[in-house]
Amino acid sequence: MIDELPPSVTGSEAQLLLRPRRILTPRQFVVLFVLIAVPVSVVAGYSFAMGNAFAPAFAVLDLAIVAVALRWVWRSGDRYERIVVGGQRLEVRRSPDDAAVFSAHPYWVRLRRASGRGGPGAICLGSQGREVEIGSFLPPDERDELLGRLRSMLAAASGRAPVEES
Repeated sequence: MIDELPPSVTGSEAQLLLRPRRILTPRQFVVLFVLIAVPVSVVAGYSFAMGNAFAPAFAVLDLAIVAVALRWVWRSGDRYERIVVGGQRLEVRRSPDDAAVFSAHPYWVRLRRASGRGGPGAICLGSQGREVEIGSFLPPDERDELLGRLRSMLAAASGRAPVEES
């Protein structure tokens, strides 16, 4: 998902916030866990009634592992990349600490699309021998949109005409 944030100071810089799409809402994650927990509990209860004393312990362990896995999947959706483009700098910041992983003057930034297997590849920003991949968690159609937006933002920031890819 690509969101355009308002500039911090009017007209000073453009900001894009890239986030992965969430497939389920928090309530749907709870429903999914319940749909998993009910059959596991029923089978563990039946097994316990038939003489398997360890079934409830294994069911609790199984449900704990599933809960941790679902929590991890949910938390992975919280990550983001923030791209700030101004007249004097282009900066890429990543979660969780919002630290800058790439910074350069927009005039000297190279924007390229790496070739990928079976479709569009990664989008890379490079300058002064450093390169960073952005939007790796975006689907291909959103990567195309990101590439177009970044081209126009870089052209506007550096005072050049947008370059079309051939």
